Amino acid sequence: MPKTSIIPEGSGKPLAPYVPGSMANDILYVSGTLPFDKDNNVVHVGDAEAQTRHVLEAIKGVVEAANGTMDDVTFNMIMVTDWDNYAAVNKVYAEYFPGEKPARYCIKCELVKPDALVEIASIAHVGK
Repeated sequence: MPKTSIIPEGSGKPLAPYVPGSMANDILYVSGTLPFDKDNNVVHVGDAEAQTRHVLEAIKGVVEAANGTMDDVTFNMIMVTDWDNYAAVNKVYAEYFPGEKPARYCIKCELVKPDALVEIASIAHVGK
């Protein structure tokens, strides 16, 4: 099965050996996306809403680079570091998925950088 790496213009260098997105059989897998700038510094420290918006904008960039839209997202895996941020994450999340919602799960865990409050990975069907 052939696959294609999806790397939006202006993407920063990943911290580990991965690409922002990988397309196979018209399915786009978006890597876990953190609230990082191009130099992998955490942005909007302490602000779960702003970090969630940053993460979803980055995911949107990957989806659009694969010729899709956020309506094509069918599944999200959400990681938060504190349940106290759950409502803030959901508030912003609802802005990006106003219509029919994707399936998802949300877990509480530690993230790769302590100032990161949220990470989201996605699956989108951007086929013909």
